[in-house]
Amino acid sequence: MVGRSRTRSAGVRRRRPYKGDLREEALLGTLERLLAEKPLERIEVGELARGAGISRPTFYFYFESKEAALARLAALVREEMYEAADAEPEEGLDPLEDIRMRIEATARLWREWGHVLRAAAQTWATEPNSRALYEEGIGRFVEGLRRKILRMRRRGLAPEGPPEAEELARALVWMNERCFYASTLGSRVAPSEEELVDTLSTIWYRAIYRGDPDSPSGPSCEA
Repeated sequence: MVGRSRTRSAGVRRRRPYKGDLREEALLGTLERLLAEKPLERIEVGELARGAGISRPTFYFYFESKEAALARLAALVREEMYEAADAEPEEGLDPLEDIRMRIEATARLWREWGHVLRAAAQTWATEPNSRALYEEGIGRFVEGLRRKILRMRRRGLAPEGPPEAEELARALVWMNERCFYASTLGSRVAPSEEELVDTLSTIWYRAIYRGDPDSPSGPSCEA
């Protein structure tokens, strides 16, 4: 966490520090901590500045707004999601297990960073600048999945469309985003994380491969 033990997992300290890094990190850590306590609209720029040990005017040297700071924080979380989504599958791994491993990684990050990702999703609906950044982030997941679907189709492991690869990828990515958003709200009617991972994995498998996940003759990532 930024400012706590999750900082390393989000990638903030993977880069070599440069002048200003520690202050930016302190700002993001303060924002992350406050988002766990209250929504973004109730967080003041002055609070972020005080938490980072800087003045309010200095805050604007790093970010033009608290929404911009949130966009940066959410981008760091999504970067780890990208790594899990784009990783090469293990040789010979069953496609259903490959899908499940990736969705489990997404579930873990939503469990750990749900308050940040939800706040980013909420600004997507209300802030034009944040909307563009959020949709750009979603688009990166869509493009990665689109390429994977096309690769599976070229290898004969997944049937050709319809739907087209991009349409299918977009629907699956947005389905995950909305499902995990709802699941981390703490609603009593939302499915458990285990149920959600099982259901989403099956839907993804059937949508991409159009097969029965219980069939012993399904495709292999080795091909």
